[in-house]
Amino acid sequence: MKRLLTLSIAGTVIIAMAGSADARIRCNDDYQIVQGREIHTPYCADNYLAKVAREYGFRVSNSEIRNNPNRKSEICRVIGDDIRVQDNCLNENSYGNRD
Repeated sequence: MKRLLTLSIAGTVIIAMAGSADARIRCNDDYQIVQGREIHTPYCADNYLAKVAREYGFRVSNSEIRNNPNRKSEICRVIGDDIRVQDNCLNENSYGNRD
């Protein structure tokens, strides 16, 4: 009986872990994949901005772009003309006011 209960609990934990793995946010560039469809979300857009910034040589994490508006503005001032991130940088005040 005790062994059966242990196996049952272990099975429940494995199933719960498998379900949580599918719960993570998946992005394709600026777009979040939701039920097989691409939806433009700020989360994925910020992650993509960080990815492009790293290609330019910036040392920046995805969470830094999402959580630090000053760092995001700084990145947009430098790479905001790149066609891949222009839409992500439009709302940054510093991007539209460059000299």
